[in-house]
Amino acid sequence: MIRVGLARCRPGYDGLAAPWGPGKAYPELERLFGDRAGEGAPNEVYGAVRMALYGLGLDAARFGTPDWNPIGALVAPGKRIVLKPNLIRHWNPAADGRGGTVASVITHGAILRAVADYAFLAAGPDGSVAIAEAPQMDCDFDQIRAIVGLDAIVAFYDEVLGRELEVIDLRREAVVFQDGIIVERKKLPGDPLGYRAVDLGDKSFFSGSGLDPNRFRGADYDPGPTATQHSGGRNAYLLSETVLSADLVINLPKLKTHKKTGVTLALKNLVGINGDKNWLPHHSLGSVGEGGDEFPESRLVDRLRSRATEIARPLLARGLFGGLFRAYRRVETATRGDQFIRSGNWYGNRTTWRMCCDLNRCLYYSDKSGLHLDAPAPVRTVLTIIDGVLAGEGEGPLAPADVPLGAVIAGADPVAVDLVAVRLMGFDERKLAKLRGPMEDAGPRITAVRSEADVRVGEVARGASQVAERSLDEIAWERAFVAHAGWVGHVERSAGASSSGR
Repeated sequence: MIRVGLARCRPGYDGLAAPWGPGKAYPELERLFGDRAGEGAPNEVYGAVRMALYGLGLDAARFGTPDWNPIGALVAPGKRIVLKPNLIRHWNPAADGRGGTVASVITHGAILRAVADYAFLAAGPDGSVAIAEAPQMDCDFDQIRAIVGLDAIVAFYDEVLGRELEVIDLRREAVVFQDGIIVERKKLPGDPLGYRAVDLGDKSFFSGSGLDPNRFRGADYDPGPTATQHSGGRNAYLLSETVLSADLVINLPKLKTHKKTGVTLALKNLVGINGDKNWLPHHSLGSVGEGGDEFPESRLVDRLRSRATEIARPLLARGLFGGLFRAYRRVETATRGDQFIRSGNWYGNRTTWRMCCDLNRCLYYSDKSGLHLDAPAPVRTVLTIIDGVLAGEGEGPLAPADVPLGAVIAGADPVAVDLVAVRLMGFDERKLAKLRGPMEDAGPRITAVRSEADVRVGEVARGASQVAERSLDEIAWERAFVAHAGWVGHVERSAGASSSGR
C-alpha cells in the first residue's frame, strides 16, 4: 500500500509575512532554533506542512516530541538536500479581473520556509540545503525572490543558524517577450555545478509511441535540438547537476491546471530541473491526422497558422521580422482570442506527458554516479509536497484563477500524490495520460501504483491532531475545478464515480 499525507488548513496566506515563521514553538523546532522557534504570526500553512508529513507517517512514533525528525526518516545527517519549487513566473495575467493572483501560479514562500526548516533539521550541522529551479524563460528571478520572500528566509537562517540556504536559478538564458515574440536574450550563470546529459534510450516513454521526432517542437524557435535529442534511439535531457547529485530531492509543486497535460502537480514540476528546455518536446507539429498533436482537426485556419509559425521560426531565430510577427500576434489575439487550441494545448497532446514522465525516470534512476535503468527499483527517493493552499483553475499554468482549497499533500510516490490532488480537483485520473501512462508502463518504474486501490491517505482535518485513514475514493471534493479551455469536457470526474470498476 502506498501512503500519502493530506492536511487541511485555512485556504489562503493572508496575515503571513516573510520569513514566514511558524508562529508556534513546536517541540522539534526548539531543538533547531531555541527561543526563536515560535517566531511569526499564527501560520496554518506551516502547521499543514507539518501535519501532512505526520499524515504520511514519517517518524510517526516520535511525533510531538523534541526528537521528531520527519525528513530525517528519508536522508541521513550530513547530506545534501535540494528543494525544487514551482517558481515558473512572477505574475499572473488573470490578475486583470479574471480572479487570479500570483499566489496560484507559484509555490508560496510559507510552504518553502516550512519545508526548509525540516530539511535543515534533517541535514544537521554538517549537511546543506539548497533551493534550485529553472523558471520560464521570461521570469524575472529578482521579482520572484521578492514575492516568495527568499532573501528574508536566507537572512533568517544566516542570522539564527549561521547556515546558508543556497538559491540557484538553473536557467542558462532569460528572455524578454513582446506579443509572444522574443525581443531580447540574456545569458545567465546557470547551475554552478553544471549540467549532465541523461539519455534514456529505449527506456524512454517516447519509445514505441509512434511519434515522429522530426515533428517535435520545444521551447525555442529552432526545432533542431528538440529533434536531435530524441532521434536515432536517443532520448536525452540536459539536467541540473545540483539536482542529480543531491542526496534527497524535495519536489514542491503548485496544485493547478495545465494547458498541455491537464494538471501540473508532481510529475510536471520536474520540467524545472532542466538546463535547456529546448531539449524538451512540448508538442508534435500538425493535426492528429498528420501524425501531430498541435491541434485536433485539420481546419484551414489552423493549418495556415501552423505553416506561418514554421516559416517564422528560422527568421525569428536570426532576429528577423520580429515587428511583423508581433503585429500578426496582436491581430490574431484580437480576432481569435486566447481560447482556440494551438501548440498542443489540449487533451489530445500525446507529447508533453511522455516528456514529463521521462524527466521523472531520469531523476528517480540517476544519482551522483550516473544512470541506473537496470536497477530493480528507483535509486533515489524524492519527497513531494504539493502546495494546494491556494490552488489554480482554468488557464493554468500561467494564468489560472484562484481556488481557495486549503490543502497540503505529501508523499514519496509522485503518482500517488498526484492521484490525491486530482481527486481534490474533481478530475478523473483515467482521463489523464500523464497518470495512466506510468501506472501501466512496463519500463523502469517511477511509481509503485498499479491501480487507485493501492493508495491510502492519512488525512488530518483543519485544526485536528489525529490522522484519519482514507481510501482514495473517500477523498472529498466540493466542486470540480474549471479545466483549461482545451480540456473542458474531457477531464472532469462524474459525480459519484468510483475507481472500483477499473
